[in-house]
Amino acid sequence: MDISYIINELAEDRENYFNAVAPPIMQTSNFVFKTVGEMRKAFADEYSTYLYSRGKNPTVDILRKKLAALDGAEDCLVFNNGAAATFAAVLANVKAGDHIVCVDKPYSWTQKLCNDILPRFNVTTTYIDGTAIENFERAILPNTTLIYLESPNSWDYKLQDLKAVAELAKAEGIITIIDNSYCTPLYQKPIELGIDLAMQTATKYIGGHSDTLGGVLSGKKEMIQRIFNSEYMNIGSGIQPFNAWLLIRGLRTLPARLDRITASTNKVVAYLKTHPKVETVIFPFDESFAQYQLAKQQMSGACGLFTFIIKADTIDQIEKFCEDLQHFFMAVSWGGHESLIIPKCSGIQPAAFDATNREHRMLRLYVGLEDADYLIKDLEQAFEKL
Repeated sequence: MDISYIINELAEDRENYFNAVAPPIMQTSNFVFKTVGEMRKAFADEYSTYLYSRGKNPTVDILRKKLAALDGAEDCLVFNNGAAATFAAVLANVKAGDHIVCVDKPYSWTQKLCNDILPRFNVTTTYIDGTAIENFERAILPNTTLIYLESPNSWDYKLQDLKAVAELAKAEGIITIIDNSYCTPLYQKPIELGIDLAMQTATKYIGGHSDTLGGVLSGKKEMIQRIFNSEYMNIGSGIQPFNAWLLIRGLRTLPARLDRITASTNKVVAYLKTHPKVETVIFPFDESFAQYQLAKQQMSGACGLFTFIIKADTIDQIEKFCEDLQHFFMAVSWGGHESLIIPKCSGIQPAAFDATNREHRMLRLYVGLEDADYLIKDLEQAFEKL
């Protein structure tokens, strides 16, 4: 389906709501039945009808159909946030005694799940450098049931060869899950490459306005229905109708926002690459990136988020640079209208700072919807004070 049709028309039965351009927010907890038989049928198959908005809701269903189509998936579920989507996807595909292969340095809450929660149920995890398929082959054990991917990740943007990993996993009977938040379905389609479940944090580019949270999990209908009937319903972490409506609104402008952010990002990256106080820039679509060819092969774009390593001798210099910025907000996340910065050293104690450690001098930038020259001037004035 054409992306314009998906975003603007798919699943929007306007004749059912007074031909309104914007869909209604079905802000209801309950749905009524005229007969006992109808209610009995709903109890037996809540996945296929409306009974209680913890499960299905008409506003949420409009969003589900659009997001599944964008992912090229049979169906999807929408959660309150990305961490909840990941939790449900992983929990649905492991049991006591199972083993997970996970790429190193995943999203922090994914790592907490694997390190702190799953071991309580005798589920173990092996972290690997996912840049080489051989590392996956070596890490797989007889009890491996799940491979967890994040391509690119959100600090050094390491990629995995998704098609090769999917082929390996299928040969071994292993389920694959990917965090596709960096690319969105517009710039990368993991399911078309053979990945079983694609997760993305809709809080970021799908919402686009930093005013709501959401998490998406897409895949085959059989898998999605199984997760719906168990983890989704039991955890109770499905998205609320108003937040789903905000994400539908965000989808309307997704292509235009990504185009704008991409153009601005390229200008900011080009500026930083030539700056004497920048050691290096890490960005998947830069020709100097170690996996540039793979990025071009399996991604149709990259935008917004990248890392640069600043030349600094002390943590105070890095902190001052960040605090001197006037138009980059210091905050986590990305994908909204506002440009952001987060220093890696914010996650370490000052006494542990080591200027010879490149990671300690990493700064992660997100370029939002502001004019590129406006952002470059802000970076320049902060560099001048460094």
